[in-house]
Amino acid sequence: MHVGNHYKLKEFILWTRRDIYKIFVLAVIPTLLFQLLGLKWLAIPWVPIAMIGTAAAFIVGFKNTQTYNRLWEARQIYGAIVNTSRSWGIMVKDFVRDPDAHRELIYRHVGWLTALRFQLREPRSWENMNKSYNKEYRRFYKVAEWESKLDEELKTYLSGEDLAYVLARKNRATHVIGLQSARLRALKDRGAIDPLDYVEMENLLVNLYEQQGKCERIKNFPYPRQFASINLFFIRLFVIIVPFGLLNEFQKLGDVYVWLNIPFSLVVCWVFTSMERVGESTENPFEGSANDVPITSMSRTIEIDLREMLGETELPPAIQPVNNIIL
Repeated sequence: MHVGNHYKLKEFILWTRRDIYKIFVLAVIPTLLFQLLGLKWLAIPWVPIAMIGTAAAFIVGFKNTQTYNRLWEARQIYGAIVNTSRSWGIMVKDFVRDPDAHRELIYRHVGWLTALRFQLREPRSWENMNKSYNKEYRRFYKVAEWESKLDEELKTYLSGEDLAYVLARKNRATHVIGLQSARLRALKDRGAIDPLDYVEMENLLVNLYEQQGKCERIKNFPYPRQFASINLFFIRLFVIIVPFGLLNEFQKLGDVYVWLNIPFSLVVCWVFTSMERVGESTENPFEGSANDVPITSMSRTIEIDLREMLGETELPPAIQPVNNIIL
């Protein structure tokens, strides 16, 4: 997530510069052929191009709206995880009469957060982080889940037995909650939790399962490929034909003005390709892009809050943005 006032124009141009190079070439070629070689037949009437541009603008707007909705839903889900986590901390402190179990239950919950965020950062075939412009932009920030290993992180929060059990499973986060439930049952059976309090805490675990499932739904179901494909096709078609459509428009002003076809085609096409790029970068809110939901930072905030509930003073620092990017 970008936490600055806005992206700098320099950053945005750097991110889209490969598109700018391609558009520039597409604008130069028909202009040279039209003006220097006299191939006047290359000029295309502007009306059909405008109709294609209208369709492209419509589909780009639709995609950007839907991808923003995916991003905002993901943020709401993780916000619910924050609230439920704090509720879990309060219930552990007030409902569990075995003080020795407090640290175990809270640390295991942080282990669940750790397993979940690692799972959400795993790449999918439809995600965009392997594209050259995103790889290049990643030098401005770090994705913590790609810089460390899950087993090393979980050692802090799980016992050796629990760690071995969880790492042997595919959906690690699911089984961490399963361990929490089994521990609550054992505490209830020996009278450390009242039956009604036990039910409330189990309901909280069910709620965490629900929030995890919502995250997995967004992670594992991409923005529909048919809409993403038609958006890309329309934009590319529009970018290719715009320089041919502006030739006659500038010639009407005089032969010397035909050369303006190059900068104006560049600006018009760059606007459309940039809108498409922004929508693409918002499609997958957990993939590790600069525009992701900051699940690492939010998980650290939860950890700090819960460990303070235990009375700990040696706490991990809050995660700070790097070049205005926080994940």
